[in-house]
This record gives sequence, structure tokens and C-alpha cells, in this order.
Amino acid sequence: MLRIIGNVIWFVLGGVMMGLMWWFFGLLAFISIIGIPWGRACFVIGNFSFFPFGYEAVARDDLTNRKDIGTGSLGLIGNVIWFLFAGIWLAIGHIMSAVACFVTIIGIPFAIQHLKLAYISLAPIGKTIVPKEQAAMAKYGQ
Repeated sequence: MLRIIGNVIWFVLGGVMMGLMWWFFGLLAFISIIGIPWGRACFVIGNFSFFPFGYEAVARDDLTNRKDIGTGSLGLIGNVIWFLFAGIWLAIGHIMSAVACFVTIIGIPFAIQHLKLAYISLAPIGKTIVPKEQAAMAKYGQ
């Protein structure tokens, strides 16, 4: 129940703006065929940005215990390109939103979510969004 309340408050008080920014960068990435992997990641993380409580971003190789194209060296190159063109701007937006949320005690959990999203925005390729329970199982190898 708290997840639902947190997600509704998050969405109304600013989550919608950052989610739309993710989708905007996703649309820009889809303009070229080369940008499709970045665009796909933008839409997945944009949905996460709309309703982040109860979910967590994890590396796909931690979840599946195997490497893929996004978690290997091509994923690293993709994340460097992403960082230079869009990641830094999304991270700045999330950090500015976090600072605004830290002003009040009630806003602290929302600020923490913004900081998590800022971290994800720096290197989204090779990550996936899963429920927190599934992320805990992947993290502790169960």
C-alpha cells in the first residue's frame, strides 16, 4: 500500500516530468537506427521514472548470470556514448530534482529515488528494471 501511495505522490509532484524527459531522449534516439538500443533503454527507464517505488534497476548479467551484448564491451562503449550525449543531462535533471526534494523531510525518500535515477542515467545500457524482491534474489545469488 505504501508503494502505491509513494508512486502516486511521486508521479504528481515531479516524476511525470523526468519520465517525459526520458521518453523525449528515447524519441531522439529512435530517429536513427543506430540509436534504437538507447531509445529502448530510455523507454524502460522512463517507465521506471514514472513509478519507481517497489522496483529497482539491476545489471542484466547479475540477474541472468550470463553476459550479453549490453553487458559486455559493446555495452561499455554504448554507455560512454550515451553519457556524452544524453546521460549527463538527465543526471543533472535528477540531481536538481533531488536537491529540491531534500528541502523538506517528507521529500527525502523522493530525493533518494532521484539520486538512484541520476546514477542509472549515467549508464543505462545493460540494466533492467525488476521488482525489489527479484533484485534482492539476484543480488544475493538466491
